[in-house]
Amino acid sequence: MKTLLATSAVILWLITSLEAKGPTIRIEIRDIARGTVSKITDLVVLRQFQVWSGPGTYSGTPGQQSEGTEGFIVDWRSGPITERPAELRRYELRFFVGPRQGMATPLNQPYEELAYVVFYEHDASTGRGYVYLPGRTDENFGLNVGSIVRHGLEGHWFNANDAWQAAFAQAAARR
Repeated sequence: MKTLLATSAVILWLITSLEAKGPTIRIEIRDIARGTVSKITDLVVLRQFQVWSGPGTYSGTPGQQSEGTEGFIVDWRSGPITERPAELRRYELRFFVGPRQGMATPLNQPYEELAYVVFYEHDASTGRGYVYLPGRTDENFGLNVGSIVRHGLEGHWFNANDAWQAAFAQAAARR
């Protein structure tokens, strides 16, 4: 009986984790100082910021997989940064995903799941942005590593990639 329960739990976990690997369908941008929330829902824009890209993700045939080096909202090539301007406005970015292509969802119920949360700081004077991946002691660490383990990159700041900075500027202009 214990073996059956354990096997059932593993199968349920695999199904749940596979269901979560759909496309990014919404990004919420919460201005922490003001408490306001804006959303990016334009699918053309969202296609650029797939949660399931960058370090900790893999593609290719089994045994010949390669780890992602680009994607999401981070400039991964520049690596973690140790310095950034002080006192920048901080935003919490929440990435919601939909079902995988071809995945059935309950009738009349939109499916989405919060998959990843990061912090973003924007320097309005330079247009540069910085992304923080929550570390082990941060609130959203468990959620994030439940989706993707980025192999020790958690708990560090990174430069935002140019595509994200442009999308953020466009979203800010609409507010």
